[in-house]
Amino acid sequence: MSDNHETVIAATRDWVEKAVIGLNLCPFAKSVYVKNQVRIQVSEASDVRQLAEELAAELKLLADTDPQEIDTTLLVHPGVLQRFLDFNEFLDIADAMVAELNLEGEIQVASFHPKFQFEGTGINDIENYTNRSPYPTLHLIREASIDRAVEAFPEAEAIYERNIETLQTLGLAGWKALFTSKPEQK
Repeated sequence: MSDNHETVIAATRDWVEKAVIGLNLCPFAKSVYVKNQVRIQVSEASDVRQLAEELAAELKLLADTDPQEIDTTLLVHPGVLQRFLDFNEFLDIADAMVAELNLEGEIQVASFHPKFQFEGTGINDIENYTNRSPYPTLHLIREASIDRAVEAFPEAEAIYERNIETLQTLGLAGWKALFTSKPEQK
């Protein structure tokens, strides 16, 4: 793996803090993040088989852990599935794994990738950035947490459209500036 775990975790945290929470792309993320209930696990996988094994282990761990300890998991895998189409195909394996472990209705897998592209968009269209992360990432989410969040945010279906509007206002230059700005000196 080219990047060490600390670098991968730091870049992932930076993305979560500046984009996911900072731009409010996910209005549910801040509460679990500030409570330290988001597990960021860096995968050692160098092939799909290894990643599937690690995904199974993370799904089991999340299912068996109290949500007050770990509410959600980001399985970041910098050594495999760098091509978005390969990553997108792996999502079928991820869904099958959820079913195989009898976790349907309990945990779902969301996807984030540095080259994420929605169907019908151009590669550099800003709306793709709603799902662009520094490294390929599988987000394991408890469905009970989603249900609670949706109750607290009754217009959850509007999040996607609001995110696109936010990024269109920000623009590609603004997105890039988020991650090139230096931290403020104290």
